[in-house]
Amino acid sequence: MTTNKTIVSKGYAVHNAGEKLSPFAFNRRAVGASDVLIDIKYCGVCHSDIHAAKSEWHGSSFPMVPGHEIVGIVKEVGSLVKNLKVGDRVGVGTVVGSCGKCDSCMSGDQQFCNEATWTYNSTEKQIGGTTYGGYSNNIVVDERFALKLDPKIDMASTAPLLCAGITTYSPMKRWKVGPGQKVGVVGLGGLGHMAVKFAHSMGAKVVVFTTSDSKVKDALRLGADEVVLSNDKKSMEKQANSFDFIIDTVSAQHDIDSMLSMLKRDRVMVLVGLPNKPHQINAQTLIHGRRILSGSIVGGVEETQEMLDYSAKHGIKSDIELIPIQKINEAYERVLKSDVKYRFVINMESLNK
Repeated sequence: MTTNKTIVSKGYAVHNAGEKLSPFAFNRRAVGASDVLIDIKYCGVCHSDIHAAKSEWHGSSFPMVPGHEIVGIVKEVGSLVKNLKVGDRVGVGTVVGSCGKCDSCMSGDQQFCNEATWTYNSTEKQIGGTTYGGYSNNIVVDERFALKLDPKIDMASTAPLLCAGITTYSPMKRWKVGPGQKVGVVGLGGLGHMAVKFAHSMGAKVVVFTTSDSKVKDALRLGADEVVLSNDKKSMEKQANSFDFIIDTVSAQHDIDSMLSMLKRDRVMVLVGLPNKPHQINAQTLIHGRRILSGSIVGGVEETQEMLDYSAKHGIKSDIELIPIQKINEAYERVLKSDVKYRFVINMESLNK
């Protein structure tokens, strides 16, 4: 069924860069013929939400409702919707629109479309209007960008897979991580702990690099075979020239060269963390060893669905701390202190309190 009524929504928004989030009432577009209306049950808290709310990256506009790790239940479907029905469990990630015609879209990499519409802090280029994210009670999206969830999974711990999960799964798939390989994971946070789980499930030997003694035990619990303290020079020297693949999840400035020197000849290191200041890289570290430095950002619709299905099959989910929306500002402060294991997820039922 399709109506022409705008959707009344409520959530939490930041109204100016760096301010605290507070309750916010707004309207979403009416459900179009190809759209679904989703009642949001849970939404993960990504570090990029904080970067955007503080306007540390380009293009922040306000008021802003963050949130792009969304899971919920389909409440209404448009007249042309074919693959979803009322009552289905679905997820929404970082992208909710694209042109559908460019090389990126045709190859299933909608995240690289020049006309991509992001889930929040974006203009809906195909239909107009501003996007508001998942720190809210509902969302309207084109069915192409609503992903099916296995009915048996835990919804709350699945929410972070819509960003942290696909961000780490995608480059591992692209660079063919598998049995017999030695894989390094730099950083053990929201992204890093998912990288460990995926690499372990793919049959690789997993080594975590961290500066924190307190994370050694957890890294091993999550599936790492070994943990290296990256501020220990001798321990680092023992790992030189031994890795087939390294995924760097740290979203702050750090020593990239020391990590690159861990790679074997012709092997790759992928950056998925996005600091607000650029890294310094010594070209000699790349040249000697013919090493490859790459980057990656989330994944397209088809690949994200593949990741969700893979995770359901292998029992992969995020380690979370469930919070009410009223604690979102406290959660932001704790994320900045790395005081979460390993992803905050908002219970949207708390909006009714």
